[in-house]
Amino acid sequence: MGDLLQFTLTGVTIGSIYAIVALGFVTIYSVTKVINLAQGEFVMLGGLTMYSLTSAGVPYLLGFVITIIVVSILGWIMEYLLIRRAKGADPISLIILTIGTAIFIRGIASVVWGKDQLRVAPFTENTPVNIANATITPQAIWVVVIMLLVVFLLYILIDKTMVGKAFQASSVNPLAARLMGISPKRMSSLSFTLSAALGALAGLAIAPIMFPSYDMGTMLGIKGFSAAILGGLGSAPGAVIGGLLIGLLESLGAGYISSGMKDAITFSAILLILLIRPSGILGEKSVGKGGL
Repeated sequence: MGDLLQFTLTGVTIGSIYAIVALGFVTIYSVTKVINLAQGEFVMLGGLTMYSLTSAGVPYLLGFVITIIVVSILGWIMEYLLIRRAKGADPISLIILTIGTAIFIRGIASVVWGKDQLRVAPFTENTPVNIANATITPQAIWVVVIMLLVVFLLYILIDKTMVGKAFQASSVNPLAARLMGISPKRMSSLSFTLSAALGALAGLAIAPIMFPSYDMGTMLGIKGFSAAILGGLGSAPGAVIGGLLIGLLESLGAGYISSGMKDAITFSAILLILLIRPSGILGEKSVGKGGL
């Protein structure tokens, strides 16, 4: 039971990160129907930017805020310079465009920060906490808390504010949204900005646990995208469920079977679930490419 609890706590921690990354995918896709495969690079930039700021002597909390602002601006620039210019392109072309962007960001990061893993201090004192026969670090608890906070704030934003209504209108019918005075282009920019902020937040949360490096975003992006697909690409609750499920599958697979086989076990389980329910756990039965 002690091992099971330990694996479960680890899985929930990892899954919370995947869930935040998956929510970034969902945020963009829900508004623009674009799959941004550079989302993992926003996570990487969050961790590395925080490293640079704290190394330069910037106070931790101020560095936290600056990191989110900087990465959010980069998300806005990506939408404005690339995605908006490719308006009307087919989905495959847009996916290739985001892959190219990811490769470009990764290359720049390797030049700026080098290829070694870097160390970022945890949010608070990181002495492990004992729970029954398992242990968890305060930073891991912060990861879960941040995930829950993100879910709550997104719920408030999408369901309880006019901006959220504009998001939904732009997603369902861009032409009707324009006739109602809503700018789908502005909503697209906002979705990329918000998605980049979520990526930065995930990077900040995970940096003290998984030391950031220029290539950390690749696998995190794949796992986050897998979580979004597993939960249902247009569903925020599905993204959270998908992220936590993947995290638990990884942890339990590594603990009870083989750490070297954890990815194979996880993706095999994902494929099995998607064969049974192709649209994902909470996904719509059909998805399509929308326009701005």
